[in-house]
Amino acid sequence: MQDRKHIFFTECESGFGSAELVEGQPRLDVALSRLEAAPTSNKLSISKPNMTTDLAPKPKSESAFGLLYAGSAFLIWGLIPVYWKALGVVPALEITMHRMVWSFLFIMGLILLQRRRHEFAEVLKNGLMLLTLLSSAILVSANWLLYIWAVNNNYLLQASLGYYINPLVNVVLGLLFLQERLRKPQIMAVLLAAGGVLYLTVSYGEFPWIALTLALSFGFYGLIRKVAPVGALVGLAVETMLLSPPAVIYLIYLNSQGVDAFLRVSLKLDLLLVGCGPLTAAPLLFFTLGAKRLHLSTLGLMQYIGPSGMFLLAVFYYNEPFSTIQVWTFAMIWAALAFYSTDSVICYRRGK
Repeated sequence: MQDRKHIFFTECESGFGSAELVEGQPRLDVALSRLEAAPTSNKLSISKPNMTTDLAPKPKSESAFGLLYAGSAFLIWGLIPVYWKALGVVPALEITMHRMVWSFLFIMGLILLQRRRHEFAEVLKNGLMLLTLLSSAILVSANWLLYIWAVNNNYLLQASLGYYINPLVNVVLGLLFLQERLRKPQIMAVLLAAGGVLYLTVSYGEFPWIALTLALSFGFYGLIRKVAPVGALVGLAVETMLLSPPAVIYLIYLNSQGVDAFLRVSLKLDLLLVGCGPLTAAPLLFFTLGAKRLHLSTLGLMQYIGPSGMFLLAVFYYNEPFSTIQVWTFAMIWAALAFYSTDSVICYRRGK
């Protein structure tokens, strides 16, 4: 079987994480359950899933709970724009800084409850790992910032396009950086997606920079986390820890200028800002629990729940403009994903 290095999951926010981390969409490995147990060392390595184990039949109860956990994670990532809209009066940068700080505090609480302090401490002793996670932290924070800005400035439709494209971006990154070979259906999928983006640019006269920036930032985030042998939850804890000091400094500066929102507007708004922490960690935790109970092929198909939720909210709830040109663009992207997903499932089940 070819290594499944080219599939990453996402939050995101995006929460795709990560998430979530991804949100999204939120950036996560399909081999997450293996990476959670991976030892931390100075040598970067790529963990290969045990396909014999993963192809073994799952007990029905385990699969049911896996679907519940993973479905909850992807559903949260798909509906998370409603939360960001509720914070619309707060600038996106300020929301992102709060998200960084409260996420770190909440995730550290989970690590202490799970008695994983030793694993966290081992990462802090590894200079190369800290540099690696610092680069991934910068990428995921940029992804969070752009995603929240896009949602609150009525670009949710383009954001959903970005997370639809993300799996195909991962295929290209795997080719360029991990020396993976593309199968013919994958090549066709990538060309279809590129055609959709080109068609939108030429016909609509607008380059979908939001979609491509979200897809690329989360794609490179997933690539870095793929080669960093650290669990998803501990990794996100370190990432948010590294960026929490500048986030706190920025929030203190806003407070000194009297232009911050926290403790100034309403109790509801304060609770929503604090809630950014559990909102980031909860879907990541659910995804981890689901990944341990489901086949990777099932997770690969479920990852489209997130961007589909964003798409439905944008078109039918927030009434964002959806022209014929955009219909054709999304149709080409969906066709590309159909090729990609079908090929992935067939190849996975054959054990090639």
